[in-house]
Amino acid sequence: MPHKTAKPAAKATVAKPAVAKAPAPKPVAPKAPVAAAPAKAPVAAAKPVVKAAAPAPKVEEKKVVTQRQGFKANEFVVYPAHGVGQILAIEEQEIAGAKLELFVINFIKDKMTLRVPTAKVMNVGMRKLSEPALVKKALETLKGRARVKRTMWSRRAQEYEAKINSGDIVAIAEVVRDLYRSESQPEQSYSERQLYEAALDRLSREIAVVQHSTETEAVKEIEAQLAKSPRRTGAKSEAAEGEADAETDETDGDGGATVADEAA
Repeated sequence: MPHKTAKPAAKATVAKPAVAKAPAPKPVAPKAPVAAAPAKAPVAAAKPVVKAAAPAPKVEEKKVVTQRQGFKANEFVVYPAHGVGQILAIEEQEIAGAKLELFVINFIKDKMTLRVPTAKVMNVGMRKLSEPALVKKALETLKGRARVKRTMWSRRAQEYEAKINSGDIVAIAEVVRDLYRSESQPEQSYSERQLYEAALDRLSREIAVVQHSTETEAVKEIEAQLAKSPRRTGAKSEAAEGEADAETDETDGDGGATVADEAA
């Protein structure tokens, strides 16, 4: 009988240790230090700096204009007061708070750059180069008879200057024709020579650009046409020349010899 009672006691001792192991896994609690989340605030503050730089590209509002009033950049034009020039650019400038569009025209031979408002090209008489047919007409004009009025030289000089500054290629050819002197004719006065050279320069420059030649070649072509024009020769012409000189001396005092009109 004592052997049977010993078995229950052994079972009781084995079951007790299993209950004591349950509380062990609880030390997982140290997750609290995740309070680092407030660090996101500085990132939000940095965003406005990026937005402030965005308006900068507005500086590129400047537009490149290549054509206005029928004229283009790099095109050759005739400006009445200065002759043939080339449009370098069409630019915009701010003057007295107002925006103004301008043609930038370069006159190579005169070493001069002129700025003309695009809205005023019609008023100043700026025009395109003459058509080949009009250039031919101007060259034909050179072969005609010189037409010189028997008036005061000062008045005639004003008329010549007006024709030269008109920008009309045929009118300029008329000045060249009327003031031209061959080697067999009396020399020109200083003022006549000045006007002749001014008209010859304007005419030769435009012809050279239109015909894609040099000014020297254009001048030779002009002189070849002038050589075909009828000129006075002999004693009759000398008498007429002396009469014209006397009239000039009495009225103006310039003393320049003039080509008398044979029709007079």
